[in-house]
Amino acid sequence: MRTMIAKRLTRRSVVLLRHFAIMVRMHAPGKGISSSALPYRRSVPTWVKMSSDETKEMIYKLAKKGRTPSQIGVMLRDSNGIAQVKLVTGNKILRILKAKGLAPAIPEDLYQLIKKAVAVRKHMEKQRKDKD
Repeated sequence: MRTMIAKRLTRRSVVLLRHFAIMVRMHAPGKGISSSALPYRRSVPTWVKMSSDETKEMIYKLAKKGRTPSQIGVMLRDSNGIAQVKLVTGNKILRILKAKGLAPAIPEDLYQLIKKAVAVRKHMEKQRKDKD
């Protein structure tokens, strides 16, 4: 008798857990653990026509305009077809900028957190009643 009850409870708990997992996923912003993966080959793609030196000069020029390393990567990807700067130059964008002395004073992710905190504080000063 006890084994039947135990089986029922475990089956019932499995059903509840599945239902709970579906509900959690339904009400969460994430859609799972899938993400993009880098290609296995670490050679320069055939469609990239820029050399390593040309790419570095483009990075220096964009950094002097005030672009962040991630913005530089997006611009190189969209305008020149360079998917991974590391494959072309052998170094990441931030390392290239540090070697030239053009790296930002504070890390980019910390800068974005500070910027967001300032925006929230400014909002809270204007909207005193906002408690969320």
